[in-house]
Amino acid sequence: MPINYARRLTGRKRTANANRHLGFALAFVAGAINAGGFLAVQQYTSHMTGIVSSMADNLVLGVYDVVLSGAGGLLSFLAGAASSAVLVNYARRRRMHSEYALPLLTEASLLICFGVLGARLSDMRGLFVPVTVMLLCFIMGLQNAVITKLSHAEIRTTHLTGIVTDIGIEFGKLFYRNAAGPPSHLRVMANRDRLRVLTLLVVFFFAGGVLGAIGFKYVGYVSTVPLALVLLGLAMVPAADDLTTLARRWGRAARQSRKGG
Repeated sequence: MPINYARRLTGRKRTANANRHLGFALAFVAGAINAGGFLAVQQYTSHMTGIVSSMADNLVLGVYDVVLSGAGGLLSFLAGAASSAVLVNYARRRRMHSEYALPLLTEASLLICFGVLGARLSDMRGLFVPVTVMLLCFIMGLQNAVITKLSHAEIRTTHLTGIVTDIGIEFGKLFYRNAAGPPSHLRVMANRDRLRVLTLLVVFFFAGGVLGAIGFKYVGYVSTVPLALVLLGLAMVPAADDLTTLARRWGRAARQSRKGG
């Protein structure tokens, strides 16, 4: 049952229920990385709106080093999202089971690197910012792109502005008082199921943020390793399915080669 569940969660064949469950898990991971990572690098690494606004402010103020720092984070996030799209499309063209698992495996590997080497990477300068900042921004872009692609932009997990906006819209519908006896197609009705999903995304992000901050405060960089293991657990089954398929192809090719010889 856990294997089949993991296959449904990150496999090529998608359902609305699987998208939601994966969204909850990734929202938890993103909250932990974003809130906990702030304690490590003194910067939120998924908040591109704030970063771009800060760049504009500091450009006017003449604080160009902060502008360049923001550019480094922005470009790293962009590179992560682009890499996710490349991995998904590469696997899709080859009809691989790990179409959506590949970016998650990449994210898990990078989180392990951050957890094990974070202290050393923090002293290394990358593109205008420490490598740790680049790494976390890249991870956030990678994750946000994969959940966006598999859910057709219905679910996002690394930032809450759009989610909270949608919650507000649904609350507006929920508390709207319809006039007596209007036609059914004119009645304003809240989507209660969508409201529940959106609320749970916020709850999981917040819970992840609390635990991530506790982990970074008391354990340090290595606290990202359990998050990486969660992602590995989610993504390993489709990857294993691809390896099994590849082994069968090699076996058939070897048998045909022996027969031909």
